[in-house]
Amino acid sequence: MSDDALIFTPDDVDLSRSPLRRSLDAGTYVLGAFNPGLTRLPGGNLLLMVRVAEALTEPVVAGHARAIRWTASGYALDAYPLDAIEMTDPRTFALRGRRPPLLGLTSLSWLLPVELTPDARAVVKVHYDKAIEPSGPFMAYGIEDPRISVIGGSWYMTVCAVSDERQCSVLYRSLNGLDYKCEGIVLDHQNKDMCLFEGKVGGRFMALTRPLGEVYFAPPPDGDFVGGPAIHLAQSPDALHWKPLDAPGLRARRGTAIDLRMGGGTPPVLTPHGWLMLYHGVEQRGAIGVYRTFWALLDRDDPATALRIEDDAPLIEADERLTAPIADRLYLPGQVVFTTGIADGGDSWIVASGEADLACRITHLPRDRFG
Repeated sequence: MSDDALIFTPDDVDLSRSPLRRSLDAGTYVLGAFNPGLTRLPGGNLLLMVRVAEALTEPVVAGHARAIRWTASGYALDAYPLDAIEMTDPRTFALRGRRPPLLGLTSLSWLLPVELTPDARAVVKVHYDKAIEPSGPFMAYGIEDPRISVIGGSWYMTVCAVSDERQCSVLYRSLNGLDYKCEGIVLDHQNKDMCLFEGKVGGRFMALTRPLGEVYFAPPPDGDFVGGPAIHLAQSPDALHWKPLDAPGLRARRGTAIDLRMGGGTPPVLTPHGWLMLYHGVEQRGAIGVYRTFWALLDRDDPATALRIEDDAPLIEADERLTAPIADRLYLPGQVVFTTGIADGGDSWIVASGEADLACRITHLPRDRFG
């Protein structure tokens, strides 16, 4: 059994202390405070690195949809004629008639460190002074979905950076888990789910990756897999320069509910049984799909070898009871949970997720669940 609770919600964000307030001359609100990285600080408390998606209170003005963009001189607003865009997802809009698709975002995301008690059941402090915002043109539309791994006494955090230049993976590094320095782009292709293993393999850094593209090739009709976005592996001597492994990683298998895409969730952590990784699998349903969390065990010396793949029944599913008190803030169907962090809680694993792209969820899972 597990126990779950929302630990941080949009109502817990003080937007008067948002980094956007320094230069953006427009009203905003918190669309979501979700998809948090999770790590343990040197003193024993836990840290959530919360993705805050900040959206305009007036997204449409004078027949134009507006979007926020970082610039070196401050935050700016771009305007797109309504008849030139279409929207099927409340998080994005698309320019009509463009192939490949060109998307805009209805919010801009930045990262907010939130310190928790050691058991992750209460908030200790919100570190607005250490918030992380875009700092270069390759992240002009925001930074999203942090994952944090402690390796050799340093904290490594990957994020997805979004701009009209590219969609890429960016690395931050910290010596105390709280103050992060941007090390720049580490993967230049579209990749939304880079997760560093919490420890080296054969003396090298190892990571889960999830490259995206406009075209995927069909697997054999009588094969085991359904095709599409999947989890790959890469290794590095220094966490900056990465080479993909030749061997495949995890792919969506026929006969399961994962039939749209899958990707990394938590950084893999080493257990007596192998590397434990929690990942997301998406079922095609509606415009968004149903996001659930599954798990696998990878060989400790050869992570390309999966020892166990649990994809027949989800480990974590969206729970509408959790968001019922803030149901008026929901903008997605209640079918999305996106797991992004894991920490050792003694007899349990403490798992952090984004619930409904709205709030931060904490789940305590017994360690023997993965025996």
